[in-house]
Amino acid sequence: MKVKNWMIREVITISPERTVEDALQLMKIHSIRHLPVTENEALKGLVTESSLRPYLTPEKLSLPLREVMIINPVVIDPETSVDEAARLIYKYKIGGLPVLSGGKLVGIITVTDILEAFIELMGILKASSRIDIVPLGDHLEDVLEEIKKRGGKIISIGMDVSLNGEKVYYIRLERMPLEGLASALESKGHKVLTFIE
Repeated sequence: MKVKNWMIREVITISPERTVEDALQLMKIHSIRHLPVTENEALKGLVTESSLRPYLTPEKLSLPLREVMIINPVVIDPETSVDEAARLIYKYKIGGLPVLSGGKLVGIITVTDILEAFIELMGILKASSRIDIVPLGDHLEDVLEEIKKRGGKIISIGMDVSLNGEKVYYIRLERMPLEGLASALESKGHKVLTFIE
């Protein structure tokens, strides 16, 4: 999944000569929290709701954005993976990333956009069933073969490591009855932790 497929392309921007008050009004009108500061499509900086909080006094509202903007915001390329965008947002504790191509602002991707991408990837909003399992000897192939044999269609697979070091697989399937599948897997020595039909 690439950033270009999930970013917001119609980006609201503002000039560095505009004021803190102008930026706050623009954010309010468009219900946004990240506002790229641009000149001739070139990104000059970024202002956010949180970065403008120190300037919410009457004497500071008239300051030009060039004096208060984040000058070197963390940016990303449209060809970068959504996973990398999520990693950067987490690493820098930020809410969004301007997207640059050839030095020009072409979009912005926010935490909400990334969450939407992961929800789509995991199939969470689709009607589905889920089985959580610790495969015997970490042989996931045997589990997948049993699902296929019973006509199951896999939407997504997630994996985590439990406190005792076991790999737990979360297998989301198109809706199907799971009791028979769970019994068959347990009879083969796999540990079924839970299933939701």
